[in-house]
Amino acid sequence: MPITLPTGDDHSDLRDAMRDLCSTYDDAYWRRVDDERGYPEEFADALTKGGWLAALVPAEYGGSGLGLTEASIIMEEINRSGGNAGCVHGQMYNMNTILRGGSPEQKKKYLPKIASGEWRLQSMAVTEPTTGTDTTKLKTTAVKKGNDRYVVNGQKVWISRIQHSELMILLARTTPIDQVQRKSDGLSVFIVDVKQALSSGMTIRPIRNMVNHETNEVFFDDLEIPAENLIGEEGRGFKTILAGLNAERVLIAAECIGDGYWFVERAKKYGSERIVFDRPIAKNQGVQFPIARAHVNVSAADLMRFKAAALCDAGEEFGAEANMSKLLAADASFEAANACLQTHGGFGFAADYDVERKFRETRLYQVAPISTNMILAYVAEHVLGMPRSY
Repeated sequence: MPITLPTGDDHSDLRDAMRDLCSTYDDAYWRRVDDERGYPEEFADALTKGGWLAALVPAEYGGSGLGLTEASIIMEEINRSGGNAGCVHGQMYNMNTILRGGSPEQKKKYLPKIASGEWRLQSMAVTEPTTGTDTTKLKTTAVKKGNDRYVVNGQKVWISRIQHSELMILLARTTPIDQVQRKSDGLSVFIVDVKQALSSGMTIRPIRNMVNHETNEVFFDDLEIPAENLIGEEGRGFKTILAGLNAERVLIAAECIGDGYWFVERAKKYGSERIVFDRPIAKNQGVQFPIARAHVNVSAADLMRFKAAALCDAGEEFGAEANMSKLLAADASFEAANACLQTHGGFGFAADYDVERKFRETRLYQVAPISTNMILAYVAEHVLGMPRSY
């Protein structure tokens, strides 16, 4: 069901609607999901039925056709309510690969069912154990056999939400790296039917990790993919993948901002209510100043998030702003997390206060989906014009 919003730049109606939905899924709900290492199926279904995860899908394909600004607010409000948008955010941005690189037939086939939630496209398989961020050197291969199929062999790692997806985006090398002019050439993008692949050459090994974030190793052993599942032009997949990653970074930044505001609010509340030596602990500058500074930095990161989203919505280049917003927001949220944990003292480590859960969740974004150092290297080279450092 597409979302309809009033015209104008006041997003209060959007925020109110999201807060109303999220209020049904309180701290106890997220605590239980975390304890069980489970997936928030009820929450994901509610978002799907409300059309929230189809915000970026154009209206002609059954989505809402909203901008990145509105999509980022949806992600922010989930985390600001105490939830974890990382469980569902792939459905928002992974479809960009099809939207930007797919044929008219592929868009017509996949996007309406992604918009309705009938097909979940939560997963993207790019990262590999031996190459990490050095994507152009990935070793998973897709070799064309005849005119009707590709055969895939290799391994991926940190592949999130594949166990809760019908579809997955896969990046593989179709031309050996020693046979291309540029190392970014020879990579191709495919859409994979997960259920079919699991019965014909793909296996999954879950990775237990610090956060309740479903992620996996994925192995391909002569997996056959129909040639019609190639997205875009063979050998040009690196550019197709990159087109969707900047939107992902803005959405991640929004999640961090939601976390940051959650930590500030919880720290302020606890510090104002906790009485030690006959006075609220927040009356002490040593307690209140870190919380105030965290609020300042989250607010500043918020501005960069909206700048990046506005550039995207205007059809302008926004790569630098997307990367900077992700860095600033991740740093601000982790600073706020530390201030909140310190304010709560020992109770910050108690699961019933939810601080330790949110602390773990926001810590992830210092590393994923791109590390702070890689963003700094990007800014140094592409914004400041300094020599490439790697």
